[in-house]
Amino acid sequence: QVHLVESGGGLVQAGGSLRLSCAASGRIFRIDDMSWYRQAPGKERELVATITSGGSTNYADSVKGRFTISRDNTKNTVYLQMNSLKPEDTAVYYCNADVRRSSWLPGGDYWGQGTQVTVSS
Repeated sequence: QVHLVESGGGLVQAGGSLRLSCAASGRIFRIDDMSWYRQAPGKERELVATITSGGSTNYADSVKGRFTISRDNTKNTVYLQMNSLKPEDTAVYYCNADVRRSSWLPGGDYWGQGTQVTVSS
């Protein structure tokens, strides 16, 4: 099994910062892309940021310049540094990882349980 455990969410005032972490554990041969998604109440889940195994990143336009995604491959962990937070950033944030569990199994998407981020005005 592969488990993704997220942490770092909480309540913060507008303009503040939070750092989310998501650690993958279990039988892991290789992790390719890792991403952060978020879902606000009544809204569809949206992609926030993606980082490849080589460190290439992509961000949603709404978070460019404010959020930074990074990863530590030695720890199988992805991070999301969120600065200059806005109330519209309020959502449940989910991490996602494309994980190969062995050399003979194809990769598959795994999801964390989500962590709540609330930004007050």
